[in-house]
Amino acid sequence: MTRAPMFAVVGHPNKGKSSVVATLSQNDAIAIALEPGTTKARQAYPLTVDGNTLYTLVDTPGFQRPRRVLQWLEAHSLSASDHPETVRAFVTQHQGDGRFVDECELLAPVLDGAGIIYVVDGSVPYSAEHEAEMTILRWTGRPSLALINSIGSGDYSDTWQSALGQFFQVVRKFDAVRAPFEQHLSLLKAFGQLEPDWEQPLEQATRLLAEQRQQRHLQSSKLIASALEELMSWQEKRLLTHHQIAGVSDHQLAQTLRDRWYDHQRRREQALRADIEYLYQHQRIQRQEAELSWASEHDLFSEDTRKHWAVSRKYLATAGFGAGAVGGAGIDAVTLGSSLGTGALIGGLIGAAGSYFYGDKLVLPALNIGPLKDGLKTASFGPVQDSQFGYIVLGRAVDHWWHISHRNHAGRDLLELEPADHHWLSELDKANRKAIQQAFDQCRKQKALSPSQQENLAHAVASAMAVYDHWRLNRP
Repeated sequence: MTRAPMFAVVGHPNKGKSSVVATLSQNDAIAIALEPGTTKARQAYPLTVDGNTLYTLVDTPGFQRPRRVLQWLEAHSLSASDHPETVRAFVTQHQGDGRFVDECELLAPVLDGAGIIYVVDGSVPYSAEHEAEMTILRWTGRPSLALINSIGSGDYSDTWQSALGQFFQVVRKFDAVRAPFEQHLSLLKAFGQLEPDWEQPLEQATRLLAEQRQQRHLQSSKLIASALEELMSWQEKRLLTHHQIAGVSDHQLAQTLRDRWYDHQRRREQALRADIEYLYQHQRIQRQEAELSWASEHDLFSEDTRKHWAVSRKYLATAGFGAGAVGGAGIDAVTLGSSLGTGALIGGLIGAAGSYFYGDKLVLPALNIGPLKDGLKTASFGPVQDSQFGYIVLGRAVDHWWHISHRNHAGRDLLELEPADHHWLSELDKANRKAIQQAFDQCRKQKALSPSQQENLAHAVASAMAVYDHWRLNRP
């Protein structure tokens, strides 16, 4: 059985080698730091799909004494034909030698059959010192390509391009933190052209990775659709004896159930985000979101937030939604204001809610307490009656998905979820608008969606995700 391709990522210390490995292996657990020498020993990171290893990336320490190594090689070589064996002899002789421990570590996987990915920082000037490194790598005789991974603000990529082109058949600019997914596949295809034995397995790898990405897209749409159904239909209930009813005021009971409803909605949204991050193998992400506190511009009831995530009357009309539903928002709409934030205050929202929902008068419903049955009464709160809640949750969920699906695993900056500056959902076709609105309407009535309706909602969400993706990638 043919062994899956292996690539040794090599270069000078602190030039982005580990970042390249993290992105190409889809592994955000790889240590990345600004201090040179973070990688002390070679470490293999396989990329698997459905249990099958497509290829393996080997993270290596950086060159420390390349000129000394090259001097040794040149002194022990008789002709170009013995270059690979001379490199092997160097590693064999210097194993355990503290002077060349890093060079031995980085050359070992290459001598074991790995292809070479040589990484340089295009933001710093080219140095002749790198020629020793590149010469050593060329002596191994292994297929190789070079990546210009600019870390800082400078740009010396043209000089690097010229120099690298004398040592490597393929030279590419590759930002490990921001490179789009298509560039990942392009690198694999390029290596397949350099090594005939890898052409077929790498063609298969690119196909499987593209299929995996599409499958993650579909799974994300189902996760979002499922969360929307639960959030829109959620109702908090409490069973009470006749004595308990007499001992608590309606206001206290409403406050208790309202708080529980709020806690559930907030936890459910966070669970959805965790599920999406896990799906894309981002398991160590830290989020940075605006504090949603009362009376701030980021509050869910503010004009700024409404502009970003709520939809217009015109949109609702095209979705087959009657204007009368807005006026019946009730107290559920009030709790909407605190369901997604981290510091919003329920008690302060009532005064602003009316203007938020297009100026309609907000009528607070009475607490729903059912009839006495078997000595018990049921008090309930929810579900939310305003469809805007669903659209706001949908917008936030799709925006989060977009950031996660386009985030490389080398990223270590905080995930910042900023509101869109245009309502992208207006690009969605009428049929999918209607499917989303019909699902919201049914959830508000606490009627469970049938399997076919759940499928329609997931399909509509997938279409909304595609619209958002197109809008984000093509906005001026």
